[in-house]
Amino acid sequence: MLYGIVAATTALLLAAVLAALLRAPALRLALLDRRQRQRRVPLSGGVAVVLATCLVAVAGDRTGFAPLGEGMGALLAAGAGVAALGLVADAWRLKTRFLLVGTAVAAACVVPYGDTGVPAGVAAVGWIACVTLAFRALDHADGVAGTVGVVTAFGVAACAAAEVMDGLAVLLSVLAAALTGFLMHNWPPARVALGGCGAMFTGFLLAAPAVTTRAGQDVVTGAGVLFALTAVAVADAALVVLIRRTAGRPLLRRGPDHLAHRLRRLGLTPAGVTVGVGTAAFAGVLTGTLVHTGLLGAGAVLWVAGGVTAVVLVLWRVRGRVPGQGRGGPDARVSREARAGREARARREARVGREAGVGGEAGVHREVSPRPRPRFRRQPVALVRPPREPVESPLRVSRRTESPQVSGSLRVRNG
Repeated sequence: MLYGIVAATTALLLAAVLAALLRAPALRLALLDRRQRQRRVPLSGGVAVVLATCLVAVAGDRTGFAPLGEGMGALLAAGAGVAALGLVADAWRLKTRFLLVGTAVAAACVVPYGDTGVPAGVAAVGWIACVTLAFRALDHADGVAGTVGVVTAFGVAACAAAEVMDGLAVLLSVLAAALTGFLMHNWPPARVALGGCGAMFTGFLLAAPAVTTRAGQDVVTGAGVLFALTAVAVADAALVVLIRRTAGRPLLRRGPDHLAHRLRRLGLTPAGVTVGVGTAAFAGVLTGTLVHTGLLGAGAVLWVAGGVTAVVLVLWRVRGRVPGQGRGGPDARVSREARAGREARARREARVGREAGVGGEAGVHREVSPRPRPRFRRQPVALVRPPREPVESPLRVSRRTESPQVSGSLRVRNG
């Protein structure tokens, strides 16, 4: 017990230091995640969690200070491979189907087929791969993935300790401690994030040991326990699928459809969302642990399933956008009003400047009401008079009508 505490403490401090040191290189390499469209968060926390967990676990096993036992080396190596796959996805946007296939291959190497049987082992491989990707999707908000990972790691470690799997319990305790050190930098507002590297590593190291602890026991009860241990990840995945299917959007296209996004629309703060999701994860993990140890009946899992269904249906009906992200939120409404005010002020200043430049002194602005434009009315057709013909004088008429003979004699006589 003392060795496990020392190993966990070392992992916590190492993860906290590495998360702080790796932040600057991640920023220089543009290994970033965009949160709320304005804030860029480096994805260096996952690398810190993986390095801290692997280094402390391997060092403890090699020195005999905290031995892991048989089979834990293969589990840790498979988890490191999944983490490398997630890091590639963070850097080059690897497609989801490649992540699913690679995680399934890693899961197939650690499932105990001798205890589960081939059909149940194949189903376990698919379940591990899906849970791993579900944990990757949980890294959509500050503190959510780390909090759920810590709570679930302690629950699976308790199940492993109940089955006298001390090495597995130590490994999960080290993982929980490393995630706690990471949360020092990931609590809202986050300075680093897990990314695909840390989230997939965490999901894999939680799902695979959970299958190992339930191997060789009742299949139906085991499925209920596994569901309760990962209830939050399952609820988030179910909510995303339901929203995007009903809206006719692609399932793999990113969007504000996750648990934290919907809870934010209900008015919760980022820290409140993290605390609420962590509390829900604790309730599910506690139920699964008690059912695994026999302190509760298998029917208790039905309460968890009912709660997950109710939460998914309620959050599915939430409309609008996240506050501060696009149309619909109070921040967006305030920004629209401010923009309208700025435009009206600019128009008023431009009008005053034009009027001051035409009829006032330079540098003096006066509020002058605009002159009304003259309106021209079209007269009816009946009122329009035709133009008058020019009236000539009688003298001109007489001159034009006199005979040319008289005019000629007169001109000769006068000549």
